[in-house]
Amino acid sequence: MTVQHNNTELTWIQGSNTEKPYVMNLNYGGSMEQLEALIDGSEHCEQEVTYYCRRSHLLNTPDGAPFAWWTGRSNERHPYWGGYFPGDQKCGCGLEESCLEMSNDTGFLSFKDHLPVTQIIISDTNRSNSEAAWRIGPLRCYGDRHFWNAVSFSTEAAYLHIPTFHAEFSADISFFFKTTALSGVFLENLGVKNFLRLEMSSPSEVIFAIDVGNGPMELLVQSPYPLNDNQWHYIQAERNIKETLLHVDNLPKSMRMASEEGHFLLQLNSQLFVGGTSSRQKGFLGCIRSLHLNGQKVDLEERAKITSGVRPGCAGHCNSYGRNCQNGGKCVEKHIGYTCDCTNSPYEGPFCKKEISALFYSGTSVTYMFQEPYPVTKNTSLSSSAIYKDTAPSKEAITLSFMTAQAPTLLLYLNFSSQNFLAILLSRNGSLQIQYRLSKEESHVFTISTENLANRRVHQVKMSRDGPELSIQMDQQLFSYNFPPEVEFQTVRSLILGKVTETLGLDPEVAKANTLGFVGCLSSVQYNHIAPLKAALRHASISPVTVQGTLTESSCDSMIDSDVTGVTTVYSPSVPFGKTDEHEPLTNTIQSDSAFIGGVIAIVTFITFCVLGIMVHFLYQQKQSHRTNQMKEKEYPDNLDSSFRNDIDLQNTAIECKREYFI
Repeated sequence: MTVQHNNTELTWIQGSNTEKPYVMNLNYGGSMEQLEALIDGSEHCEQEVTYYCRRSHLLNTPDGAPFAWWTGRSNERHPYWGGYFPGDQKCGCGLEESCLEMSNDTGFLSFKDHLPVTQIIISDTNRSNSEAAWRIGPLRCYGDRHFWNAVSFSTEAAYLHIPTFHAEFSADISFFFKTTALSGVFLENLGVKNFLRLEMSSPSEVIFAIDVGNGPMELLVQSPYPLNDNQWHYIQAERNIKETLLHVDNLPKSMRMASEEGHFLLQLNSQLFVGGTSSRQKGFLGCIRSLHLNGQKVDLEERAKITSGVRPGCAGHCNSYGRNCQNGGKCVEKHIGYTCDCTNSPYEGPFCKKEISALFYSGTSVTYMFQEPYPVTKNTSLSSSAIYKDTAPSKEAITLSFMTAQAPTLLLYLNFSSQNFLAILLSRNGSLQIQYRLSKEESHVFTISTENLANRRVHQVKMSRDGPELSIQMDQQLFSYNFPPEVEFQTVRSLILGKVTETLGLDPEVAKANTLGFVGCLSSVQYNHIAPLKAALRHASISPVTVQGTLTESSCDSMIDSDVTGVTTVYSPSVPFGKTDEHEPLTNTIQSDSAFIGGVIAIVTFITFCVLGIMVHFLYQQKQSHRTNQMKEKEYPDNLDSSFRNDIDLQNTAIECKREYFI
């Protein structure tokens, strides 16, 4: 859930001679009590903080007092900033040891007890010619904290005590369970003559038994699959004065109408037993989580902390929910629930489903250098590099999505050595080509699609090689090929997205596609376990990646109907927050480009007239020497024919080395 406040835009503060600090109050609308309830009930909450300063300070004075701070829900001062932890007067760049006098720092505040940010105070505003900018993003909360509120029962005699369940007229019970036991009682509440019980009577049967004084009544749901498979299953039992129902997972429900005669009040007076019975027999072995009674969440974990035989939390969530981690994300067990580790995925987000994409311009180049080992952070030992390490030459897997209106163009370039490479490009007609040069004598060219892919639509390329077996997929088209068994593959030295700046020794066909660079959008780029585009946008300070030109994070889908080759106002990484220098903003970019284009047209016109003059002069000389040339042709016909044949033979020799495949 996202909660906006009254100022989410970037706010600039100009230095002055006043000693009065800058103060901004943030208003979220509604009551603070409602906002705190949302935060407390969520599994995770965060607010993005961006701060930029020039000749101004974010952190401490020489005597240790903070220049700037923010207040949260309890009106307490907090001098820590995005990317750091409560109690530390630092920010994200302090964690990465990358803070500069002219700094740009972005991070997230995620300590729930301090959120939301309600006020910003900046006291270092008395410097002339100084300026600063800040932005506090909206409050974003994810998940239901009570959804993973779970307990584990380790003995049949263990149970939790909960106050009497008041269900005289209606009862609504729901929870998840996971077990390997053959049977066990989930819940039991007793009265003088009435009772309520939920149990798994066998590995495939759940019974809801209830007595309101008219004699016991049982509802039974039989499952075609075992319910003791150590996977999470859902139960909901309902009762009112008209009917009684039992739901298990998505199986057909069991229902019985209430009798029009007799008793209808369910009068219970004992404590509610969770995971056991008053007789301490037939107790439940396994996990129960997310228990709701008549819509109220029950904090099982707090009660488990003071109960023997019952532990807070439940292990093994990934067995049931690991499939939710997509696109190469890894499920990681937590004490409460699980999380998806997207480190080795080109995606991000809670389930590794959010693509990472960027807009490239003609001069944009992203180079990822492969080296092993490479430390994840500056203070980490060399052996800890699990993210950016070298790849085995026996296997390769490449995925990327692209959108462009330009052809020819180079999408991806893998450099094995000064001579060997793998290039994915669009040819002049917009068809997709994959060029594999394995040695000076052997080169393979695969034309995957003959249609024009430079059509401002998103296309996906998947390529995998296992030994000599190669498979390529372009959108829905599939292709496979087996390299000769004697072929030797080499380790990748570097991967380049966009323009290859070091063109020395570049293959002529690749050089043509590389001339104008790549203009368009790339997304979800991955080579084996390396995500180079994600590294450039998310981990530039700790990964072996270099960005030249302007790289702008943007969704490819949002650009489908826009002009990707048009003039766009963007922010260069070296010029933070839209300032080209201390005085001029970037809003003059379009006008400057128009003047530049006019100058180019004038130069092209001048060169055209010069070329025409040279051609006229050349034709006149040709006319004078025409007769002489005819005589020479008659005198040396055999030599000319022999030379022409030699040229043809050389061309045929070169063509024999390059194998082309049209698919």
